[in-house]
This record gives sequence, C-alpha cells and structure tokens, in this order.
Amino acid sequence: MNRFVQEVIVSNDHLDDLMHVNNVQYLNWAQEIAKSHWNFLINKFKEPYGIWMVRHHDVTYKAGSYLNDVIEISTYVKSVKGPISFRIIEFHNKNDNKLLVKICTKWCYINNLNDRKIIKIPDNIVNLFKVKN
Repeated sequence: MNRFVQEVIVSNDHLDDLMHVNNVQYLNWAQEIAKSHWNFLINKFKEPYGIWMVRHHDVTYKAGSYLNDVIEISTYVKSVKGPISFRIIEFHNKNDNKLLVKICTKWCYINNLNDRKIIKIPDNIVNLFKVKN
C-alpha cells in the first residue's frame, strides 16, 4: 500500500447552511487528492499512461467538521482488478484523529480522452500502487 497524505484547513467556503463541511466538499477533496496522488506517482514516469475516470463513490459520513478544523486526508489504492482500481480516502480531524468521512471509490482506467476505451491497468501502473493485480 502506498498511502498519500495532505492537509486542509476548513474555511467558510467549505461550509454549508448547517455551518459544517458540505458533503459535496468531501467529494471535491477526494478527487483532488486522488489526482495529486496520481501525479506524485507518475512524476518521473517515462512511459505513456492512460487516464482515470470515476465510476463509483461510496461515502460514509461519521462526524462533522467545522470552521478552522484541520483535516488530514489520506488515500491509497487498496486493490485493482482488470480496468478498475479501488481507492480509499479517509478524512480525520487532525486534532483528535477522529474519523470524519470514509470514501471508497472505483476508478476506471481508459486509454485516452478521444475514444475512452476501457483497458486493463498495466502491470507497471499496478506496481506504482504497490498492490497485487
């Protein structure tokens, strides 16, 4: 497992009418950290690679987060099967390490944006995630 971690401080822009982090904001952060993780992994990658598209999000909300909270966001690819990767994203309150939200996401690997052909994740990509295919 290759865990990737970032932090965010909750601002007014992240809040909804109930004055806690908007549920959609967690999905935005989930996509941002997944992209950041991918870019980190392929930073020195010389070979061509495909593109990831979200296929499914499963979100479990455990606790609220509020203005000025520091949230630690961590992600890793749990497994891969054919063209699908199973990514876990967890949001913890940095102050008490309480789990706020857990997202399990299926990402589909495609060859390019022109024809969007779904392809099996190549072994060299699987190896970047340190999981078994």
